[in-house]
Order: sequence, then C-alpha cells, then structure tokens
Amino acid sequence: DGIEHPAGAPAEAARLHQDEACVSPPRFLAPAAGASARFSVTLRRSFAPPALFESLTAREYLSLVAALHRMPQEEAARQIERFTTFFDLDQETIAKKPLSAFSKGMRQKVVITAALLHGPRVIFFDEPLNGLDANTALSVKTLITTLARERRTIVFCSHILDVVERLCERVVILHKGRVIADGTAAGLREQYGDASLEMVFNRLTGTENLLERAEAFGRALGQ
Repeated sequence: DGIEHPAGAPAEAARLHQDEACVSPPRFLAPAAGASARFSVTLRRSFAPPALFESLTAREYLSLVAALHRMPQEEAARQIERFTTFFDLDQETIAKKPLSAFSKGMRQKVVITAALLHGPRVIFFDEPLNGLDANTALSVKTLITTLARERRTIVFCSHILDVVERLCERVVILHKGRVIADGTAAGLREQYGDASLEMVFNRLTGTENLLERAEAFGRALGQ
C-alpha cells in the first residue's frame, strides 16, 4: 500500500510518524502490548529526516542509524554497501568526506538509505525526490512502487502532484490540519470534474482565479 498527501512540511511528516494510529500495521505485526512490543513496532517504521549530522561521514552516519535499529554490524555493513552501490556513491567518498561536503542530491541519497537501511515495514517520506537528478529520481520512484508491491506501507508527503498522481494508490489531501479529500487520483478527478490532481488540489485549497491571475501577471511582465 501507499498513502500519499501533499502536506509537504517536515513537521507534518514527523507528526504522522509519531502517530501510530494513522497507519494500520501490517497483518504480520503483533499488536503492541507493553513497552517491549511498542519498541518492536517502532523499529519496523522509518522516517526520512530532513537533516543530517553533517560532521559525520556518510558511513559513520549510516552506521549510527544501523546501531540505533539494533542491526548486527556485519549485516549493517552489507546493507550500507548495497545502498551506496545502488546510489553510485563511491566508497572513498562515504568513508572520508563529511556530509557537510556532500551536494544536496548526495545528501538526499544518504537520507533515503538511512530510512530503508533496516528494512522497515512502514516508511514515511517527505519530498524524497528533492535534489535528485532525473535518473536517480526515476530509480527512487521505481524503488518506492516496488516496495509497495512487496507489502510495505509508504507515506509519501509531496507538493509535486503529478508525481503523486502517477505513483500513488491512495491520495489524502490535508488543508489547515484537516483531511479534505481521500481516495484514488482517478476517483478524485472524477468526483470534482478536473483533468488532473493538481487542479483538484487547487479547487479545494487554492486562491480563487489563481490561473487567471498567473496568466495576467505573466502578460504584464512581458510588456
């Protein structure tokens, strides 16, 4: 399953991550019963954070994430190598350069790796394609849809609604802290009579005559 909504703000994604009630756990997870069971469920979830410990190297940071998820060192090393190879990050770079020296796209690759490293069943992404080049973005979109087919739950927060429309099985639109639409992209387009999810979103949340105002402003700039 995939649940997507254009909330966008990292704080909103973090709040959803903390709210266990917002996503039904997979059937094979036992209900939380006491602190140890609750911690076990938490370990099976993941949130891709918007910030990194920039004084660390990528390997140090990912090793820290693995340790926090109680991954054995050998398994963590194998997973780190698998992900860095997938993202074309060379071993010297991840071992020697601090994250502060990474480009925005390289940092995003590390963030995504950190979110997926321990094999979580529920994954929260906030604008995961931000800063990625076109080929890497295509790879990540394919990775996300494949994980969803493998019965992982993906919560994908984004303002890029054409990506949401192509990628998601279910769309939830939030506005001022409230759910104002919930359904498939095709169902929402049909319900509101719009040609795209972007137009549905604008109808429900946008400024009146937004497109006309943008066109008039563009013509004024061209004079």
